[in-house]
Amino acid sequence: MALEKKIRVVVVDDFALIRNLLTSIINEAPDLEVVATASDPLIARERIRALDPDVITLDVEMPRMDGLEFLRRLMRLRPTPVLMISSLTQQGSEATLTALELGAIDFLSKPAHDIARRMGDYADEIRDKIRAAAAARVRAPHRFHRPADPPPPPVPPLGAGAQQAMLFIGASTGGTEAIRALLSGLPADCPPILVVQHMPEYFTAGFAARLNSYCPMRVKEAEDGEPIKPGVAYIAPGNWHMRVQGVLGNFHIALTQDEKVNRHRPSVDPLFDSAAACLGKRAIGVILTGMGRDGADGMRKMRDAGAVTFGQNEASCVVYGMPREAMKAGGVQQEWPLDALPSKIMACLYGKAEKAMS
Repeated sequence: MALEKKIRVVVVDDFALIRNLLTSIINEAPDLEVVATASDPLIARERIRALDPDVITLDVEMPRMDGLEFLRRLMRLRPTPVLMISSLTQQGSEATLTALELGAIDFLSKPAHDIARRMGDYADEIRDKIRAAAAARVRAPHRFHRPADPPPPPVPPLGAGAQQAMLFIGASTGGTEAIRALLSGLPADCPPILVVQHMPEYFTAGFAARLNSYCPMRVKEAEDGEPIKPGVAYIAPGNWHMRVQGVLGNFHIALTQDEKVNRHRPSVDPLFDSAAACLGKRAIGVILTGMGRDGADGMRKMRDAGAVTFGQNEASCVVYGMPREAMKAGGVQQEWPLDALPSKIMACLYGKAEKAMS
C-alpha cells in the first residue's frame, strides 16, 4: 500500500535556532516534511521555485528583504499557503495583521524568552496549523476601505425585536478577513456584536483598532464589566474567555481566565453558551472559517434555545472546519457565502426570517 504524500514545508527565518526547532517539530509528524530552510527571502525564492512546497513558514523581520514585502510579491506571483512567524509584541502584532491582509493563512507566535522549551510547548499547534494551511484556499488579498464620507443613507430604524437582539460571531483560521468583510456589510446602528477570534494577547487590541478604522460601527477590545451597547462590536481579548451576562436591558461583558476550551482561550463555545442562556431567541449566531470544532456545541445550544444560526459555506471559507463541525452537530440552520451573510443577518433583524432562510 502506497504511503500518503507528505505535506512539504519550506521554513524561512534568519534565526538558525528557530529554523532548527521548526524543522525538528515539523519532521516529528509522519505526514509533514521540511524540504528546505532559508535564512532570507532571496534564498527562499530560489528554493521555493525549485521545490514547489505545500506550505511556507515565514519570519517577519529578515535581512535583504522584509518578510511582508516578500509575502506581497509571493502572493502576486506564486500564491502559496503561508504561516507567518511573529513576535508576541505590539510591533509583531501589527506586522502579523498586515500579513493576514496580504493573504497569509495564519500565524505562529515566537516566544521572546526560553525559545527552545516554549516552542516545544505548542508543537502540536504548529503541526495542526501547517496541516490546516496545506488544506486552505489561498485567496488574493481584498482591499478594504473606510466607509466614504458622508456615509451611505442609514437603514430604516430597527424593529422592537431587533433592538433587543445581539449578534454572536466565532472564527479562527482565515477569520480576521472574514470578520472584517462581515462587519463591513452591517450598518453603524446595528445591535451589539460580540466576536471571538482565536488570537493571542497583544494581537486583539490591534485587530479591534484595524476593524474600527474600516467598519461602520464602533469596534473595540472588550473590557470586563462594561455595558453592552448597540452600534458596538466587542472583540474578545487574547487569553480571556468572553461571555454575556445580565438580563434584558442590562447586559454586560464578563471576561474570565478559566481553563482553555477546545485548546483555546478565548474560545467560541463559552460565548455561544452564554448567548443561549441569556438571549435565547433574541440571539443570532454566526460561525465563520476556522479549523477544529470550537463553537459547534455552543451553536447547537443557541439553536436549541431558539436563536437563528448561520454558518459560512465551504466555498467561501479559507478552512472549512468550524462551520462543518457546527453543521454536523446540528447547530447551523443555514450556510451561506460570506458575502451573503450581512443581508441574511439584516433580514433576521427586521423580522423577515423567511427571507433570511431563502
